[in-house]
Order: sequence, then C-alpha cells, then structure tokens
Amino acid sequence: MRKEILYSLLLVFVTGLCFSQSTTQAIANGQDPNVLYRNEMSFGIFAHSRGFGVNFMRAQHVTGTRKRLFEIEALNLKHPKEIKVSTNTDNSKRFIYGKLNSVLLLRGGVGYQTTIFKRADRKSVEIRTAYFIGGSLAFAKPNYVLVYRENATGNKFQESVRYDPEVYTIDSISGKGPLVDGLGELKVYPGFYAKANLSFEYAPYSNKVKAIETGIIFDYYPKALPIMARNPAENFIVTLYVGFVFGKKWF
Repeated sequence: MRKEILYSLLLVFVTGLCFSQSTTQAIANGQDPNVLYRNEMSFGIFAHSRGFGVNFMRAQHVTGTRKRLFEIEALNLKHPKEIKVSTNTDNSKRFIYGKLNSVLLLRGGVGYQTTIFKRADRKSVEIRTAYFIGGSLAFAKPNYVLVYRENATGNKFQESVRYDPEVYTIDSISGKGPLVDGLGELKVYPGFYAKANLSFEYAPYSNKVKAIETGIIFDYYPKALPIMARNPAENFIVTLYVGFVFGKKWF
C-alpha cells in the first residue's frame, strides 16, 4: 500500500516537472502554450480625472474565468479648481492660489475579476471586468507659500509661511513654498473606496500581462477633506481613470 502511494506521488511529480519543462521550452521557442496560470502579479500607472497614480496587484485564479485580487495604490488628488498663477513681484514663482492642502492617497483593497471574452489566440484581445472594495488613507500636507518680509534695515526677504486665506491675498504671495514645509503638520484622513473597471489584455504570450484598464472609483471620507479655500471640504469623491498594466503569470 505504501509503495503504491509512493509510486503515485512520484508519478505526479514527474508529470508536473515534464509539463513545466515543456511549457518553459515552448515559450523559449517563441510558442505560446496557452495554459491556465494560477498566479499573476502586475504593476500599473494611471491617470485619473484629478491626478496620477501607480498600482500594484496580486491575483490568483479561483476558477478558469474568475480571479481573486489584492491591490495597493498611491496617487495624488487635486481639486478641479486648481490653477497656477504668478504675480508681478520680483522673482515671482508660479503657485496655486487658494490651495489649503496637498493630498496624497494610499488605497488597499480586495476584489474579483471575471473574464467576459476569452482570447482565442495571441493576436486577439481578452476583455475582463473587476470590482474592488477596501480602505484608504488621505495624507493632507498644508500648503506653504512665499511672502516678502522687511527687516529692521528696510531690506526685503522671502519667507515661507502656511497659506491662510484670511491673511494672504494673491498680491502678497511671491511663489510656492518649499515642498518639505508642512510635513510636520501632516493630517491623516481614514476612508473607504469602491472601484469598478474594464480591462483589455493584449500580451503576446499567455504568461505575460499587458493591458489597458479604465474604470470609476468612489472614495468616501467620514471627515471631509479640505483642499481649496472658499470651497466646501469633500466627503464623497468620484474619479474616472485610465491606465496601463504590465506584469507576469506563473503556476
């Protein structure tokens, strides 16, 4: 009985090894074995309606046409009314007038992807839909601007100060403050998000990932995000995006 079990295990191992070698050899020869890879890892870059971002995704097949997904992404979030301006003061640098905070988002979520049109060969395109739900963190850094000061001797100098719409008008600002100013005053806003997308896979081989992805994202923050002065802080944010995804698949 033990010998039969041992022989069976050995047979499974040898069969799997031969299959793996034949698949690897086929790919090396420029052929596409077109087999089902259980694991997938990909990276993405995307532009959304309020900024840009990057994405990492890990996927695993649940069935032949359905995958379980885990993703992490980072992106900036701008306000639709952000416009760079400059003043007539000496050495003026362009800045965004009225901006209270610069916002960076980190998202992490789980989801499922379903293949709705499977590729018949390497020249065709596979169409997939996916959805995600998860948590997000919004990091809001106060916006600093440069203003002119005058010392005791009457000489003017520039000073970086936190923007206050009640104190500084557009004429009193000479430019954008250093990027690092305000890091010590960073505020974190926890939230939730949901995403739905449609992707078009066109990689030349079945063990590669190359896709164009487009979709919609809903973000909700219990404590509203303040980005621009004289505009309401936002609890609910909707963005559209399009991106490029690349990666690999394995058994």
